[in-house]
Amino acid sequence: MHKSTPRLLTSLGALACIGTLACWSSAPLFIKYLTGYLDLWTQNLLRYAAACLFWLPFLLIAAKKGQLPKTVWKRALLPFVPNIIGQSLWAAAFYYIDPGFASLLSMTAFLWVIILSVIFFAEERLHLSNRLFRLSIILSLVGLLGVMVFHPAFTHSYTIIGIAIIMLYGIIWGSYAIAVKVMFRGIDSRIGFSVVSIYTVIAIFILTMFLGQPSKCLELSFYGWNAIVISGVTGIALGHVFYYISLRRLGATTPSLVQLAQPFIVVVISYFVFSEKLNVPQLIFGVVLVAGSALAILAKRDADSPTS
Repeated sequence: MHKSTPRLLTSLGALACIGTLACWSSAPLFIKYLTGYLDLWTQNLLRYAAACLFWLPFLLIAAKKGQLPKTVWKRALLPFVPNIIGQSLWAAAFYYIDPGFASLLSMTAFLWVIILSVIFFAEERLHLSNRLFRLSIILSLVGLLGVMVFHPAFTHSYTIIGIAIIMLYGIIWGSYAIAVKVMFRGIDSRIGFSVVSIYTVIAIFILTMFLGQPSKCLELSFYGWNAIVISGVTGIALGHVFYYISLRRLGATTPSLVQLAQPFIVVVISYFVFSEKLNVPQLIFGVVLVAGSALAILAKRDADSPTS
C-alpha cells in the first residue's frame, strides 16, 4: 500500500491536469463571446462571482466542521495579488486579439513557471536531469514556436497592445503558480481557491465600480448569462481547483507543460466558432506540442516512481 501511494498521487495529479486543460480550453471562447456585450471589468466580476458562489457552500461547511485552517486567510493574500492582476490582463487581451492567437501567446507563462520553479524548488531541478523530461521541454517549445509562427495572425492580425498584455500576463501567471504552491502547501485546494475567489471578487467589484459599466449586465440575454455561469464554474471555479491539485501532486513545471496543449484545442474550436483558421503547419506543430505535454506527465511519473 505504501509503495502504491506515490503512483496514486501522481495519477490524481495527471487527472487534475487533464481537468484543468478541459476547463481552461473553453474559457477563452466564452470571454471572447462576452466582449461583445460587457466591458472587461464587469464580465470579470460576474464570472468570478459565479465561481465564488459555486465553492462558498463548501467553504461554509468546512468552517462549520472546524476544517477551515485559520492561517488560510493570511496565506491566500499572496496568491490573490498575481491572480487579480493576471485575471484582469487575461480578460483584457481578448478585446484586442482573437482567442486562438491569445491562447498561443499566453503560453509564454510556461517559460516563466519553469524559470521560477527551478529557482525556488530543488525538487524541480532534479527533474531536469531526466532525459525524457528534457525531451518533453524541447518538443513543447518546438511545437509552441511552430504553432505561433505559422498562425496567420502572427504577423498581420493582432495589435501591439494585445501582444503586450499577453506577454505581461505570462510573467504574472508564472508568479501565481509559484505563490499557490508555496502558500497552500498542506491546505485543501478547494478551501485555498475559495478564499482567493472571495478576495478577488471584492477587488474586482471595487474596480468595476470605478472603471466598468455594471449596468450593462441588465442587457444580457439568456445565452449571455449562461456564458457567464458556465465560464465562471468551469473556467474559474473548477479550472483553478484542478490546477491547485495538479500543482500539489506534480509540482509547478509539469502542469504548465500540459497546458501547452490548450492553444491547439482553442484554435480548433475557434475555427468553428470565430472562423479562426488552423493551417497544416500549425496542425503538425500542434501535434508535436501535445506530444511534448504527454511526455512531461510520463517523465514526472517515472521520476516519482519508487523503483526509479
